[in-house]
Order: sequence, then structure tokens, then C-alpha cells
Amino acid sequence: MKINGNEIRPGNVIQHNNELWVAVKLQHVKPGKGGAFAQVELKNLVTGSKLNERFRSADKVDRVRLEQTDYQFLYESDNMLAFMDTTSYEQIELQTEFVGERAAFLQDGMMVVVESHEGKHIGVKLPDQVTLEITETEPVVKGQTAASSNKPAICNNGVRVMVPPFLAVGDNIIVDTNEVTYLKRAE
Repeated sequence: MKINGNEIRPGNVIQHNNELWVAVKLQHVKPGKGGAFAQVELKNLVTGSKLNERFRSADKVDRVRLEQTDYQFLYESDNMLAFMDTTSYEQIELQTEFVGERAAFLQDGMMVVVESHEGKHIGVKLPDQVTLEITETEPVVKGQTAASSNKPAICNNGVRVMVPPFLAVGDNIIVDTNEVTYLKRAE
């Protein structure tokens, strides 16, 4: 589907230079002289490289729609992650590095969305939040809670996150999987 260059929005997937790119950041610029344009930061969906590109309203770009399929995470074995399609029960295996650092957040039975284009898997979307247990952190120092300083904590999946000083080992917390940050204490 062709769209004008000024219609690109963050999160849109476009085909540019015969490769698939996702728009990460976007800024509309209206210079004093000349026509307006959109300054777009693109990230390659296959290689992960970044590119800054200018698109004028007269420029036409191909917007790509990705097929999104619900999969259930089954297990990890030999740097491979196994997923099962919840409707057809078909299983696929993807390399751990394909998911990247966020693979640490995968839990048995977790539902994810696998994005693909023309039969080729491009990305895996995890839930935005997961519940983790704190396995290592510094003890609470009396009077330290008055200041709004955070302390490091290691969760049961090995991820290190900064948490408020009142949390202790064994507490369950909710972590943002995109920013890898503490959100709140789990109920």
C-alpha cells in the first residue's frame, strides 16, 4: 500500500531500498526556505541497523502489513526457542538471538505474537509487563527510605533492575519488558 512520505508514523513498517524498516522516531520539519519534510529514524527489521531518512509529502513509500500470529512459548533448548501456534498447533523454533535480550522475560506458557512477512519470521512481540520475583538485593537500611534513591535487584530470570529501597528478597514485582524498568509491586 503506497502512502505519502508525511503520513509515516512511529511503528509503521515500510519497504525502503528493497528492505523492511520500522519507523522508530519521527519529526516534522518546516524550514524557512523550501518545502516541509518528515525526518524519520528507521530501524532495519532484519539486521537491526539504523538509518535517518527525509521524506517529503510528494515521496511515495510502500507501507507493509505484517502477518501477526499468536504463539505460546514452550521451552528453550540449545540456543533455540520453541513456540506453538495456538490455533493450528504447529511448532516453530527461533534462535535465542532473534528475540535478543528480551528472551530472558520468556516464561513457560507465555503468549507472544510472532510477526512475519511473506512467510519469513521478522519479530516477536512479548507482553509489555511481566511479574518477576526478586532473588538478590541489598537489605533495607533504616532511614534510607526518606530519600528517593533506588537500589539494584536481580530477578529470578537473571535480569538486573533498579527498585525502590523498601523491596526485599522474595517480593514479586511487575517489570516493563520494553524499557527493562520496575513499574510496581505485584499484588
